[in-house]
Amino acid sequence: MQAAKATNIREQVSAEEWQARVDLAALYRLTALYHWDDLVFTHISMRVPGPEHHFLINPYGFLFEEITASSLVKVDLKGDTVMETPYFINPAGFTIHSAVHEAREDALCVYHTHTLSGVAVSAQKLGLLAISQHSLFPLASIGYHNYEGLALNAEEKPRLVADLGTNHALILRNHGLLTVGRSAAEAFLAMYTLEAACRIQVMAQSGGAELVSIAEPILKGIRAQVEQVTKGLGGNLVWPALLRKLDRLDPTYKE
Repeated sequence: MQAAKATNIREQVSAEEWQARVDLAALYRLTALYHWDDLVFTHISMRVPGPEHHFLINPYGFLFEEITASSLVKVDLKGDTVMETPYFINPAGFTIHSAVHEAREDALCVYHTHTLSGVAVSAQKLGLLAISQHSLFPLASIGYHNYEGLALNAEEKPRLVADLGTNHALILRNHGLLTVGRSAAEAFLAMYTLEAACRIQVMAQSGGAELVSIAEPILKGIRAQVEQVTKGLGGNLVWPALLRKLDRLDPTYKE
């Protein structure tokens, strides 16, 4: 498969939508760069700016390292494409992402992974443990959703949305991880800390020694501390540097 020509797509969309496409394509490339991808599976979606409830998602069958701004597929909440494209999307990805986009106006970016560490922690009865500094960030805003099989059943949507609630992160039991953000930058930073916490947990458990938990009062105060650490910028503190890294390695995500 060959990606659509960037000039053709860019001429057909607003400047705001093109920027959303570039940011989302960058997020796919970063996922591949950090080895959080799962061949052509899992999904990241982005709400298209404007009054219509449309969003962008990956064309099914592309490796994340191949995704470009122009190859992203624009769909509505029914999963129907709203812009001509030679590509199609993963129906399971649509079920999860459309549920979150429809329920959460602030969830402009929805990020889902199947990393080995994430799935390993999702299979643990106690879930994410407060045993590392990294774990404090997702633990301040996290939910859990029980496994219901491949995400093809629309009846699962309300339960998934209820389990996410107003949180920024969700552990899908026996399945993987999900984060949301008002931007690609926010969703990435949330996933970075959640994935790091899961990896640390699996590594710490593999040593066999008794683990030390972080005190509850520290966990309760983490949200205010996050604002201090990121200078109030959240994901926007690291996003420009990540884009510079992508530009050095392979700037074709912007095509």
